[in-house]
Amino acid sequence: MPRIVPPDDRPPEFPPEFVWGVSTAAYQIEGAATSDGRGPSIWDTFSHTPGRVANGDTGDVACDHYHRWVDDLDLIQALGVGAYRFSVSWSRWLPDGRGRVNRAGASFYDRLVDGLLERGVEPWLCLYHWDLPQALQDEGGWAERDVVDWFGDYAASVMGALGDRVAHVAMLNEPNVVGLMGHLLGIHAPGQTDLAAYAAATHHLNLATGSALSRLRSERSDWRLGTILNLQPVVAEGDGEDDAAASDLLDAAWNGNHLEPLVAGRYPAVMEALIGTAVRDGDMERIRQPLDWFGLNLYSQLRVAADPASLIGLRLVDPPDEAETTAMGWEVAPEALSRQLIDAKARLGDVPIVVTENGAAYRDRPGPDLEVDDLRRTRYLERHVREVEAARAAGVDVRGYFVWSLLDNFEWHEGYAKRFGLVFVDYATQRRVPKRSYRWYQRLVRDGVVPSSADVA
Repeated sequence: MPRIVPPDDRPPEFPPEFVWGVSTAAYQIEGAATSDGRGPSIWDTFSHTPGRVANGDTGDVACDHYHRWVDDLDLIQALGVGAYRFSVSWSRWLPDGRGRVNRAGASFYDRLVDGLLERGVEPWLCLYHWDLPQALQDEGGWAERDVVDWFGDYAASVMGALGDRVAHVAMLNEPNVVGLMGHLLGIHAPGQTDLAAYAAATHHLNLATGSALSRLRSERSDWRLGTILNLQPVVAEGDGEDDAAASDLLDAAWNGNHLEPLVAGRYPAVMEALIGTAVRDGDMERIRQPLDWFGLNLYSQLRVAADPASLIGLRLVDPPDEAETTAMGWEVAPEALSRQLIDAKARLGDVPIVVTENGAAYRDRPGPDLEVDDLRRTRYLERHVREVEAARAAGVDVRGYFVWSLLDNFEWHEGYAKRFGLVFVDYATQRRVPKRSYRWYQRLVRDGVVPSSADVA
């Protein structure tokens, strides 16, 4: 695909109604793992299992956002963004995954929503960001079909309490990551490496999305309902047929397995035989639901080669030696964002798109003056925001952009070594220090024009 640039190479400009925001997730920032009646989640179990998470890190304390949320909302307000995307901890809301609502946990989110509105920030609520209650995992988790109804009941409970003040709601965050990394590769909770569990979980994640969309839409017509996928362009390592087939398979498993059922009511042809084992009559109609908006998360692109010896016949390939990479080892490929936005439009049609996560991890440390000069992250964000404008210039209806993440936080199996935040967190003291990237984003939000990363110190 040829390179896309904004018209006349003018500096990108965004309309006043464009939504600028930041994103977080409950398990990654809240801490307070056993406070006020919260039940354990699969990530509590996974992170406390030796060898699962780097350095033996857990989310027990994380950023202690549960106790420091007022200060964190003040940081959001000072940033100037119009929206904050957060997730609700299912096991804080329903310690057993179903049944009794934990009033103390629900009150936390009640205060959080009110605090955002008092500061002029719109709450964007994500119902599920990977932290399934352990009680439900003990009954089969996402591989058990009953989870579809469990999730629907939980979604209705949350929105019944918060839906008078929250309009924008995402069903699931990145079910493709949940399926692949949690149930096939085993590097995320619940740590399974089971092809049958992967197939069942993939389908039930889709079925839960569609069923919850339908259920919530039947309860109120003014909620703006969407869901979020991590979509990344897939690049074949070589020119041969085997690598091309591997690229098609990974594109189907990563990008197509959750998008095509939602918008077209079918699985990619190459995945039908596997996922079809979990499909029952009427399921695809339940999954295919209209969206008020679609959330797209993107960090990089995927390189792949055929590998007959692997579980699924392919392997991911490291970026070339000359490529710029982040601390995660991910290739910095800003043009992947405009390419993926254009591809998403082709698949979604006229559904408005919001970039719900984009950001980069680097090894940030405060200097002697306590400033965090994260120029590489600032450059990363500048280049990617310009790609959003390029996609908009090409006709993609992109309505918003959310940086991942507001705070440095628990980065899943990578623990605390990888920092994505606009705000540095000293985990020993819980001190927050806004970084250079925070100030850059603050200026972008204020002016609606992308500033040069070099101009913001």
